[in-house]
Amino acid sequence: MSGAVRLAADRAGSAAAEMALALPLLLVLLFGTFELGNFFLSEHVVQKSVRDAARYAARLPMTDYPSCAPTTTAEAQIQRVARTGRPDAGGAIQRLRGWSSDAMTSVLLTCDTSGTYTGIYTDFPGGVPVVTVSASVPYPTLFGSMGLPTPSLTLNAKSQSAVFGA
Repeated sequence: MSGAVRLAADRAGSAAAEMALALPLLLVLLFGTFELGNFFLSEHVVQKSVRDAARYAARLPMTDYPSCAPTTTAEAQIQRVARTGRPDAGGAIQRLRGWSSDAMTSVLLTCDTSGTYTGIYTDFPGGVPVVTVSASVPYPTLFGSMGLPTPSLTLNAKSQSAVFGA
């Protein structure tokens, strides 16, 4: 038997060669699954944070919204609730890595005058105050800290609530 025929018939090492071909694909699938799960979790955290901040803003007293605009104190508290979950600055940590500034959250107050309103809104001359809280936060990838190239993705969320005071 010649050397070429013997080499072609030799099966030793075929499992290692197949593993070397399949392993990169399997690793990409494995780590991609982790990254996708982290993306969905991060998106959920931002959505929930913005909803919490809008709910908090809706319960602030009407005096915090003079002439259909939030006071600077109220706006800072709403932004802090979105980022940390607490209106005060004491001991609060950010809900999501990368959400490092309250400025990533915007608070907009509009007054709806499209109808005739009764109840608590009769004393509010500008109409029904509606607060809109939105956030734009950079996505913190799992593998970006390992030196791998990271996509520049941004997580965006928005929530509205009518202000009814505490």
